[in-house]
Amino acid sequence: MKNFSVQTRSRTDFVKIDHQVAELIADEGIAEGVVTVFIPHTTAGVTINENADPDVTADMELVLDRVVPWEGGYRHLEGNTAAHVKASMVGSSVQVIVSGGKLMLGTWQSLYFCEFDGPRTRQVWVKGIAEG
Repeated sequence: MKNFSVQTRSRTDFVKIDHQVAELIADEGIAEGVVTVFIPHTTAGVTINENADPDVTADMELVLDRVVPWEGGYRHLEGNTAAHVKASMVGSSVQVIVSGGKLMLGTWQSLYFCEFDGPRTRQVWVKGIAEG
């Protein structure tokens, strides 16, 4: 298993992490297999989504804020219940096929670290499993 840090800049932040994950796969020498990207935090997650139009992540933030507003009469004393719920909705891990030593993402896809309680320095854990 390998890991790297992500520095987020705001309470909600979507950070592309394709390059870092691809570097770790190359360092491990995985040509064929699968990689799991896991976020070990309860107020952050990871997703795969469009990388061509930055309005997509802006719209994702807008929709998540509509569905789970920051103020809502929540009971959690830390005041970040919305971040916990959003992280659960997005999820804490994704898997990507590796072929020819490359992440097999679609033309417009990228991996995004999803911050919901920033800004913070976060960890991303990556585990590649080689075929054969």
